[in-house]
Amino acid sequence: MIAALRTRWTLYIPIFAALVLAATWGRDVPGVVVVLVDIALVGAVLAAVFHAEVVAHRVGEPFGALVLAVAVTVIEVALIVTMMISGGDKAASLARDTVFAAVMITCNGIFGLVLLVGALRRRVAVFNSEGTGAALATVATLATLSLVLPTFTTSKPGPEFSPAQLAFAAVASLALYLLFVMVQTVRHPDDFLPVEEAGAVDDADTGHDTAPSTRTAVISLALLVLALICVVGLAKVVSPALERGVAAAGLPPSAVGVAIAMLVLLPETLAAFNSARRNQVQIGLNLALGSAMASIGLTIPVIALATIWLSGPLVLGLGATQMVLLALTVVVGTLTIVPGRATLLQGGVHLALFAAFVFLAASP
Repeated sequence: MIAALRTRWTLYIPIFAALVLAATWGRDVPGVVVVLVDIALVGAVLAAVFHAEVVAHRVGEPFGALVLAVAVTVIEVALIVTMMISGGDKAASLARDTVFAAVMITCNGIFGLVLLVGALRRRVAVFNSEGTGAALATVATLATLSLVLPTFTTSKPGPEFSPAQLAFAAVASLALYLLFVMVQTVRHPDDFLPVEEAGAVDDADTGHDTAPSTRTAVISLALLVLALICVVGLAKVVSPALERGVAAAGLPPSAVGVAIAMLVLLPETLAAFNSARRNQVQIGLNLALGSAMASIGLTIPVIALATIWLSGPLVLGLGATQMVLLALTVVVGTLTIVPGRATLLQGGVHLALFAAFVFLAASP
């Protein structure tokens, strides 16, 4: 396996992406170089997916679904803080826009894609409603506490938390996320494993012939971290070009956060798609909802700490249109999850909600 790994392009692409990132970091790159950065970014995404699957196969489910979600989110949080520091007052709503975009992308875009692919392969996508329902309930609670309540609190003008309220939201978000991880990995791991048509746990392999060795998994873990750093770093490099494109197209500033979230979540999207293609629908749903949960549960506490040295307002509260989309996502997601099985229709409904989010982000 080690020899095969060394001959794969997935070993060299992260190194190439790292060199491109080092050469372009902190610079305003011209259009020709942007194309090279985009190529390196796509390559890093594909390499990240491969190495995440190797590590996941080694540690097994449901631990494997946590690897990519947590790794991407930790680096994404660093990107948000970095951009908020350099953006000043213009970045007051960056954390809100990015986190909300991540929730919509994962709970509608990735979620719907997984159901659609699973239903196309077996007519009906089957999953564990207990674990998936618990994950959606946690996402809904985290989103409401962190993104909805700031709009209705009265201690500060505008959709902002007071320092005490922000501290409570941060502690509650982190505690809920850690509690969910404990339930997923220790107390009730069977609720998050793939199931067969009759509802029994499915022990089918995840696409590798044999489990990789510890050494191979460690190599892939290192390359995964490197690839993810390159994904987020290169996304930041191309963000000025994105901002110019958004401004030239007359789109609202929040569209930048949506575009960056889409770039950062590409590895999870491809990994979830691959899981659905292998009839591992539950793993794809674990990735989708786990990423949404990690995006809120890790971002809000870090942003709360960052406000100690960050100047300017921190806008977390959603607008009316965003709250309607979030509420509809939770309701539709609940109705999808309760039966433990879904058809093409449920996948299409979630993808329609995702399309509505993208359209309204561009044309509020």
